[in-house]
Amino acid sequence: SLHDALPICQDIAIDAWRIETFPPRLQGEALAAYVWGYRFALLAATTGVIWASGFTGWHVALLGIALLLLLGPVVTLLAPEPVADGAPIAAGDTVASRAKHAVVDPLLDFLTRPGAVMILAFVALFKLGEAMGGIMTAPFYRGLGFSRDAIAGSGPFSLVATLAGITLGGVLVARIGVGRALLWTGSAQTVAMAMYEVLAHAPGQVPVLYLTVATEAFAQGMADAAFLTYLSGLCSRSFTATHYALLSSIPALAIHTIGGFSGVLADKVGWVAFYAICTFAALPAMGLMVLLLRRYPPEQAQAG
Repeated sequence: SLHDALPICQDIAIDAWRIETFPPRLQGEALAAYVWGYRFALLAATTGVIWASGFTGWHVALLGIALLLLLGPVVTLLAPEPVADGAPIAAGDTVASRAKHAVVDPLLDFLTRPGAVMILAFVALFKLGEAMGGIMTAPFYRGLGFSRDAIAGSGPFSLVATLAGITLGGVLVARIGVGRALLWTGSAQTVAMAMYEVLAHAPGQVPVLYLTVATEAFAQGMADAAFLTYLSGLCSRSFTATHYALLSSIPALAIHTIGGFSGVLADKVGWVAFYAICTFAALPAMGLMVLLLRRYPPEQAQAG
């Protein structure tokens, strides 16, 4: 699906770009700039498609997004190959030795670090509450009586708020460091979930819809800048692709397992209780974050 395809393009882009090679104080700004492009793509593939479908129909609108998705692989293929910091693999190596270098060695390198299990648990849970709620936004908006045009009209508010949040998140990373920025932006992301509760009590009120979308997008943008900077710092320069593939796939496991029950849960308890549960679902990650930042701050958790 388009929803699944965009994060794949995101992973390819960030692996090729090698943001972790930036000086620590510039990683926040670099990732903020990167997420700007990603968010424009996400807007085009969500509210942009809804808006275009009103003029061209769903088939043409989805075909246009499919064509846009080809830009990611094309740009990746045209980009120069980065110089690896690890030892090159000899041409005569066997398939098994190549697999060991590409999969086994990177995993051992990561899993033998101090706090590796706690880090993976935090990465898995950090986006869980937001993801559970985000999966259900379309039926949630429809259930509250909002029209397709009203939902599509929220796109510009989401984009502007997201870009502003990403920019502020990048500035926070540069000013106060990755750990403290992650704590502040993660807290803001959790608190912003309360806006869904407000919207649930305001069915059909378009201004409240746009305020909810903007608030959630702003908080998520800040959290994305800090979170992706943290993830990129965990990647060894010798095993960038494998480490980032591991770290970026872990949140998807939680989203597509626990998050997969969101529809059933919302149907059983109603929208107000459902989004309250989504807010509480973010609290374990916040507790892990505090513990993780105290025991294994970013400069100790990342590879040498």
